[in-house]
Amino acid sequence: MDGITTHIAAKRHQARALPRGRQASPEDTAALQALLGAAPLRRDLLIEYLHVIQDARGHLPAGLLVALAEAMNLPLVEVYETASFYAHFDIVDADEAPPPRLTLRVCDSLSCCMAGADDLAQQLAAENDPACRVVRVPCMGQCDRAPAVALGKNVFAPASLEALRTARQAGDAAPVLPRYKALAAYLAEGGYGVLRRLRQGSLAAEEVVATLEQAGLRGLGGAGFPTGRKWRLLRQQPGPRYLAVNGDEGEPGTLKDRYYLETDPHGFLEGLLIAAAVIEPAAVYIYLRDEYPALHDVIAAELAALRAAGLLDGLPVEVRRGAGAYICGEESAMLESIEGKRGLPRHKPPYPAEVGLWGRPTLINNVETLYWVPAILDQGAAWWASHGRHGGKGLRSYSVSGRVRLPGVKLAPAGITLNELIEEYCGGMAPGHVLRAYLPGGASGGILPAHLADIPLDFGTLEKYGCFIGSAAVIVLSQQDDMQAAALNLMRFFRHESCGQCTPCRVGTEKAVALMQAPDWDEAALRSLAQVMRDASICGLGQAAPNPLLAVLEHFR
Repeated sequence: MDGITTHIAAKRHQARALPRGRQASPEDTAALQALLGAAPLRRDLLIEYLHVIQDARGHLPAGLLVALAEAMNLPLVEVYETASFYAHFDIVDADEAPPPRLTLRVCDSLSCCMAGADDLAQQLAAENDPACRVVRVPCMGQCDRAPAVALGKNVFAPASLEALRTARQAGDAAPVLPRYKALAAYLAEGGYGVLRRLRQGSLAAEEVVATLEQAGLRGLGGAGFPTGRKWRLLRQQPGPRYLAVNGDEGEPGTLKDRYYLETDPHGFLEGLLIAAAVIEPAAVYIYLRDEYPALHDVIAAELAALRAAGLLDGLPVEVRRGAGAYICGEESAMLESIEGKRGLPRHKPPYPAEVGLWGRPTLINNVETLYWVPAILDQGAAWWASHGRHGGKGLRSYSVSGRVRLPGVKLAPAGITLNELIEEYCGGMAPGHVLRAYLPGGASGGILPAHLADIPLDFGTLEKYGCFIGSAAVIVLSQQDDMQAAALNLMRFFRHESCGQCTPCRVGTEKAVALMQAPDWDEAALRSLAQVMRDASICGLGQAAPNPLLAVLEHFR
């Protein structure tokens, strides 16, 4: 019996050494090694490895996925389910033809459709170029420059048919980097002075937290949780702790993080390093959406400059690349993605401050929140609190798009009204347009009519109208826009971006789109469906998805 037992144990050990299912060919194993190298592969970097393959081949060949599963000692189904979850990965089985060499991704979110994206997509598709496919995609964060189209890693905004034809003939190219304030220029203006004071001991970590609390800085990614309180909670948690930065602003209409990273990335990076000095994380992860390819290059270059200047002080900082999933803007879904998994939101509680990355306490802040930290600590809590209108406190970066003369990021007092924002910061309405409606907080923030354009745009002021400020993504609509069509566009976005984990959101968004496509809406059915989605969805996507349709039923009969 001892011999049989030994034989069985050896067989079981051998079975565990290789994943079940298909085995990789020597050719695919060699090809994978040429792409990824021979070093041991980390489980949390699965999505990064998928990006390397996708970038090199233009798709994910099934054979390389088999080889990747073997190299990582993962079940093949785990690799497939992760790759198939993200929109920017194209899995191609052995018996399928790969996609064309080039892909034109045309944004079909609300601001781009208002700027003619539908016609542009139809014109591009009608050219029937066999070397180029045309794909409609959700918001690309270029709402102020609509319509937006991406060709590989080049983003054209505003895009024209002529420019895209020329670029298509030239083929894929490296992204065009923005003109931004690099490290030398930032240091010349006194940058990293607050960080030096903190590291040298002339500024205490407790003083940093107290100043942020006194200033009233709140999370500017949408939830609005007080920043100082969050940092204090993390300092009380046992180590090891982690810091995760949410740079996945996928909410239609939102572009403020892109703006600050394109112009002043070190304002954000100093805020990040201050947060790290206060909570002392074991590592920092910057999760940046894939739709910003140029900014990946910017952050990589400036982190290298900080490392060379000794300003990282040995802190491990990794940049993780999103892969086209709006749900990863939800903080717990982002953590799952950083760990190399599908971006499925976690049940709460526990909250990330207690159980975050790899089960450890994790501080999560978005890009803009960290951007303002050095300025507040340098100029004082009273400086920040002195800004605001109509009871608001602080500054807000309003991402304005749609029917205004001057769209873009507008730094204005928190609590400003839409009428004030348009007249004082946006040059008024676009010629020929009269205000009809607006979205105060992006796709999920609801829609309000023009007669409610004097409500302060701030936390807590919009909820009684069925809306919220969120990330302050303001989309302005006029008498030329169809409110039902706008709400349908937004619901299609939520249907596309639902992670599918819970039935109320997965099925609810699909049924809502079907009902909203009818000429006459079934109000009773839509209201009942909306209530189920709000009450039973796991995360904010399903809970907020009905807001635009309910607003249309309420204000635009």
